[in-house]
Amino acid sequence: MKITKTAMITVCGRPNVGKSSLTNALVGEKIAIVSNKPQTTRNRIYGVVNRGDTQFVLLDTPGLHKPRSRLGDYMVKVVRESLADVEAALLLVEPIAHVGEPEKVLLQRIAEEQIPTILCINKIDTVEKKDDLLAVIAAYSETGARFDAIIPISARTGDGLDELMKQLAVYAQEGPQLFPDGMTTDQPDAQVCAEIVREKMLRCLDKEIPHGTAVEVTRFTERDSGIIDLDVTIYCEKASHKGIIIGKHGDMIKRISTLARKDIERFMGTQVYMETWVKVKENWRDNVNFIRSQGYDEQ
Repeated sequence: MKITKTAMITVCGRPNVGKSSLTNALVGEKIAIVSNKPQTTRNRIYGVVNRGDTQFVLLDTPGLHKPRSRLGDYMVKVVRESLADVEAALLLVEPIAHVGEPEKVLLQRIAEEQIPTILCINKIDTVEKKDDLLAVIAAYSETGARFDAIIPISARTGDGLDELMKQLAVYAQEGPQLFPDGMTTDQPDAQVCAEIVREKMLRCLDKEIPHGTAVEVTRFTERDSGIIDLDVTIYCEKASHKGIIIGKHGDMIKRISTLARKDIERFMGTQVYMETWVKVKENWRDNVNFIRSQGYDEQ
């Protein structure tokens, strides 16, 4: 079926509510990295979903938080800017009967932009009683915010996603296809590969260390046979962190690389050879030139 309509939708919420999981579930493949640590998504990522005659473009944004570095400032700015020039905002929240500060800030920003809003209550698979869900809905109704729809979902199990897509279709505008068939994200392949490596670090390493890392793909070449060769550099802020990332006898870096390579092969649909290095770059999160070189453009 020919695409004749498009809908740009911003997916926003506090860190860790499941924005990337939802984007991945709707797109049908992994384009945004997921972990149970906050601030996993640093950049705005477009997820592209074609359904019937409509192309949905989902803007998965970093969680809104109080910034502690230049990179943090950039992440918050991305959230604010991604609420401009879209058809609707999808505010994703957890099933907690309390409206927190990040949600209040986002609701205020959405009201300023005067854009239609859907309240999406995620993780309903963790709710035991229906009344608990009603208490969440009541808490958000009391804010005075106007929602076109309130939809309980589970990004993990897929519950409520069909109803959500039907609601998103309401905002579709007549217009040309923005992304070609088969394209599920605007991220270059090398960027997706770097993000997958970062996700595995978030999974494998403790506490703050993964947040002090950046990943750069320094070589991305394809052989005639279709095999892809990747050189990956992990930057960390301290020499002691480098030792932890590499691990005893190189065990940790081997584990991170193996897990990442499997996911990258799935994403690329071909065999991948990957070499990984770890380098120390002190205070890179406050180094504007380095942040820009990593694709976090502040303009």
